[in-house]
Amino acid sequence: MPEYEDLKTIARDACAGADSAHDWQHVLRVAGNAVALCAAEGADAGVAVPAALLHELVNLPKNHPDSARSGELCAERALAVLAGLGWPDERAQRIAYCIRVHGFSRGILPDTLEARVLQDADRLDAIGAIGIARCFATGAVMRSPFYDPADPFCARREPDDKRFSVDHFYKKLLRIEGTLHTATARRLAAERTRFMQAFLSQLGGEIGS
Repeated sequence: MPEYEDLKTIARDACAGADSAHDWQHVLRVAGNAVALCAAEGADAGVAVPAALLHELVNLPKNHPDSARSGELCAERALAVLAGLGWPDERAQRIAYCIRVHGFSRGILPDTLEARVLQDADRLDAIGAIGIARCFATGAVMRSPFYDPADPFCARREPDDKRFSVDHFYKKLLRIEGTLHTATARRLAAERTRFMQAFLSQLGGEIGS
């Protein structure tokens, strides 16, 4: 993505000091996913890829009371960045829309293919091996135990991923495959979901549950 060096510099600087679940490597993985999905699905990479690069300009911690507003705040910051770089307003608005609606917690079905690509690209990075790593990295930041020893896999209670890391699988990660929009993302997600299920099975054996 050499044509976006200015955006990459700004985005990398914005990620300085971020936790490892939302760092510059995460941004690069999501941008790479967006490139692949655009090529496979016919989306405008000139919108979806810049949106992927800028989607972590603002990221409030999961336990922050305004965490659900991260996408909105990030979209506004992205508009300011793009205006400062002289991007056309119409394209900047399309990019900002992708960022504004991409968050899983908002539950928004995007109106544009590019916004759907960003949702899929970001959600793919939340599942599979990298998703497991990110889940426990976030849990470490929140100082959450790995699991509830009385009910590790939420068999008899509603998942609470602000209290236990494994609950995040049941609150979000195992649901992601069913929320994806593009055939390409769904195909990739199927394998990643199976991997997470195998991990949980292995974990259950190791902890005696």
